[in-house]
Amino acid sequence: MDTKWKNRLNIIAWLILFTFGISGVFTSFFNNNEYMKTSYFKTTMYEDFESHLLENIQTFEMYYKSKEDTLSSLSVTNEEIEEYRYQNGDLADQVTSIEEQYEIKINDAMVQENQKVIDYYTKERDKKIEDITKNFESDEYIKEKILKEKKQRVDEYYRELEGYRKDYSTYKEAFAYYLKDTESGEVYTNLSTTDETNIDKYINDKNMYYVHEYGEKKGYLHLSFQGLVIGLEDINNESVGKSAILEGKIALSKNAPSSNAIIASYQDYKNQQKAFLLYSILSLLALVISIIIGKKQSMLKRLTPDTWKSLYQKIPLDVAIILFFVTSYIAILLIFDLDVAYYDFLIVTIVYHLIIKAAFVGITLIQGVYLYSRLKNSRIDKQLWNHSLIMQIVNMFRNAFLNRRVGTQVFIILTIVFFFGVGTLLVVVFPVFLLIYVPAFFLVALPLFFFIMKRTGYFNEILANTNALAQGQFEPDLEIIGKSVFASLARDINIMKHGVKTSQKAQAKSERLKTELITNVSHDLRTPLTSIITYSELLKNPTLSVDERNSYIEIIDRKSKRLKVLIDDLFEASKMASGNIQLTKVKVDIVQLLQQALAEYNETIQQSHLTFRVSQPEAPVYALVDGQKLWRVFDNLIGNIIKYSLENTRAYITITTENNKAVIIFKNVSRYELSEDTDELFERFKRGDKSRNTDGSGLGLAIAKSIIDLHEGTLDLDVDGDLFKVTIVLDLLDEEE
Repeated sequence: MDTKWKNRLNIIAWLILFTFGISGVFTSFFNNNEYMKTSYFKTTMYEDFESHLLENIQTFEMYYKSKEDTLSSLSVTNEEIEEYRYQNGDLADQVTSIEEQYEIKINDAMVQENQKVIDYYTKERDKKIEDITKNFESDEYIKEKILKEKKQRVDEYYRELEGYRKDYSTYKEAFAYYLKDTESGEVYTNLSTTDETNIDKYINDKNMYYVHEYGEKKGYLHLSFQGLVIGLEDINNESVGKSAILEGKIALSKNAPSSNAIIASYQDYKNQQKAFLLYSILSLLALVISIIIGKKQSMLKRLTPDTWKSLYQKIPLDVAIILFFVTSYIAILLIFDLDVAYYDFLIVTIVYHLIIKAAFVGITLIQGVYLYSRLKNSRIDKQLWNHSLIMQIVNMFRNAFLNRRVGTQVFIILTIVFFFGVGTLLVVVFPVFLLIYVPAFFLVALPLFFFIMKRTGYFNEILANTNALAQGQFEPDLEIIGKSVFASLARDINIMKHGVKTSQKAQAKSERLKTELITNVSHDLRTPLTSIITYSELLKNPTLSVDERNSYIEIIDRKSKRLKVLIDDLFEASKMASGNIQLTKVKVDIVQLLQQALAEYNETIQQSHLTFRVSQPEAPVYALVDGQKLWRVFDNLIGNIIKYSLENTRAYITITTENNKAVIIFKNVSRYELSEDTDELFERFKRGDKSRNTDGSGLGLAIAKSIIDLHEGTLDLDVDGDLFKVTIVLDLLDEEE
C-alpha cells in the first residue's frame, strides 16, 4: 500500500514540476509580456499614464472653461423649442396619453372607494395636462424649462469634472511637462518658468527617471480633444474634436514622493520584473529536469495505466476528440495566464494555481496518450465512425424517419403535445389565452388523445399476438384496420405466422423423411452385408463340397458387387448434391445417346414383358452436355422403367424440340402404388417398391435430377394414378456453335 501511494505521489510531483516548467517557458518565450520589455517606460502601463496626463492637460488647461462662463453662454434655439414641444406628439396625442395613463389608476381607486387616492391622481393628471397645454401656448414657458435642464446638466458636468482633479494632481505631482502649441505658441507646463531656454534646468536625465521629447527631431505630439466626462460632452461641445500639434517634453520626476501611485507603479514594476526573470529561469530548469525524469522513469506510461485505457475506449471517438480539445484549450489558457504567478510573487497563490494547472495538464496528457494510441491502432473507417456520438444521433433521426409517414406523424404529435404544454403555462400566466386554448383543446387535443389511445390499443393487440407467436401459440389472424403502419405490421405478422406453420409442416416432413432415409440406408446396406457375413462363416466349414463352396463364393461375389453399387451410388449422389463435381461438356447428339442407352438394355428389354415405344426426330438433336453423366440419367430412368413397370404394358420415350430446347419424356405404368407427393420420389433411397425386394439403390431419380440441375436444365415428375411420367428439358446448342 505504501509503495502504491509513493508511486502516486511521484507521478503528482513530476506532473506539477512539468507543469511549472512548461507554464513558465511558454509564457516567457511565447507571450508578449510587459516584463519582457527592456524598460518600464516601454510598457503599456507607462504609456497609459502619459496618455491620461495629456487628457487632463487638455481638459483642465487647454480647453478648460469655467462654470460661470458656461452658464452665461447657455441659450435656447427655436429648433430646440419645437423639438421639446412635439417630442411626444401633438397636444391631442399627449393629453390622450396622459388621460389613459391615469384612467386605470383612478378606476382602481374608485373600485376601492378610496376618495383620497382618486383626488390625488385626478389632481396629478390635471397638473400634467395643464403643463402640456402651456407648452403649446408659450415659447417662453418651454425656454425656461429647457434652460433649467441645461443648468442641471452643467452642474452635473462640473461636479463630475471636479472628481478628476484629484487624479490630475497625482499626475502633476509625478510628471514634469512643458508643451507648446506649434500654431498658437501657447505654453502648457507645471514648471515654475515658461521660458523655453530654462527648460533643460528642470527637465534632464539627472532629475528625471525618463524624459519623453516631442519636436521636429523626435516627432510632434498630435492631440484631439474628447473630454473626460462621458455622456456630457455637449456641455463643452465647442471644444470637442479640436486638435493641436505640440512640442516639448514630458518626464517622470525623481522628486515625486514614493507614495505617488505612478512612482509606486514604477517601483513595483522593477521588483516584479526581477521576480519574473527568476520565475522564468526556475521554470526552464524545472522543464529540463522533468523531461529527464520523465524519460528515465517512463512517467507518461505510469500516468496512463491500462486499467483506465479500457474505460477510455468506451467513449465515442468524436466525444473523446472534443473532450481532448476542450481540456487542451483550458490547459493552454491556464499555462499562459501567469499574472498570479508573478503578482507580488506570493508562494501560496503560485502553488494553488499551479495545482489547478497541473490537474488540467495531466488530464490533457492522459487523453492525448490514449487518443493517439486509439487512432494509431484503429483504422478510422466507416465502422469506427458508426460508433461515434454524432453518427448515433444521425442514425437515431434517420431511423426515426426510415418510414417517413411514421416519423412525420410522431413528429407532428410531439409538436402538438409540446405546444399544448407551453399553452398550459401561458394560460396560467395570461388567462386571456383561454380564448384560444379551450377551442384548440376540444378540436385538436381531445381527438388526438383518443387517436393515440386507439393506436396504442391496436399496437398492444399486435404485441400480444407476436408474443404468443414467439411462444409457439397460433392466435387467430390480426384484423387489418386501415392503411397505417400498424396495419402493415399486422399483415406482416399474419404472413409470418402462416410461414411458421408451413415451416413447421416442412420440418415435420423433413424429420419423417430423414428417419425413413436412415431406415432405408440401413436396410439396403445391411441386407447384402448380412449375406456376405453369413456365407463367409459357412465357407469356414471344412466339410463343404466343392459345388457348395463355389455356390457360396458366387453369392458373396454377387452381394459384394451389390454393396459396391449401393456405396458408389450413395457417394455419387452426395457429391452431386454438394455440387462438388466437374462436368466435361461437349457437343452431343441426344438422340444417338438415348439409342446407345437403350441398346445396353436391349437383351433385358427382350426378356421383359414390356413394350417400348420410342419417338424421336430423324435429324440429330445437339446439346452442350457431359455425355457420360447424361447417359447415366438415361440409364437410371430406363432401368427404373424395367424394374418398376407393370408387366404386359407399354413404356413411351419421346424426344422433341421446342423453343430451342430439347424435351425428353419417359412414361410408364407403375407396378406399385405411387405417392401423390412427387417430391418424396426424389429423396435418396426412395424406391417405388416399398418392400425393397427389388434390386436398386433408391438413388436413381435423385442422381438423375442432380445431373440435370448441374446442366441448368429441369427434371419434373408427374404421377396420375399409376401413370409415371418424367420430363427432362435441356438447352439446345445454337446452330452457330
